[in-house]
Amino acid sequence: MTKSYTREARIRRHKRVRQKVCGDGSRPRLSIFRSLNHIYAQVIDDAKGQTLVAASTLDAEIKKETKKNKTGQAELVGALLAKRSAAKKISQVSFDRGGFRYQGRVKALAEAARKGGLKF
Repeated sequence: MTKSYTREARIRRHKRVRQKVCGDGSRPRLSIFRSLNHIYAQVIDDAKGQTLVAASTLDAEIKKETKKNKTGQAELVGALLAKRSAAKKISQVSFDRGGFRYQGRVKALAEAARKGGLKF
């Protein structure tokens, strides 16, 4: 399997998910992107086309935790995202896994966000 094929397959899966998952003002979309070294998460209001809250492993609060593995860092991103969402009074989101499997880092981020108070 070539790299371009796997990317195209993920994009196809993501398009399929996006046909069903849409964020609005009352229930924005929690979108995840996972690269080789980092993980990014955003809470997006699709009706307005705005990112309401964002967190990633590149944030200063998480970058300090260099001892953690990628899954541990994903948990920190989920907890930080939940904390920032609570500050903006966002409690419910639609989960968009971005075409990635619900396992490993994606699952760790989602469960940490749930633990932090977000409802999917």
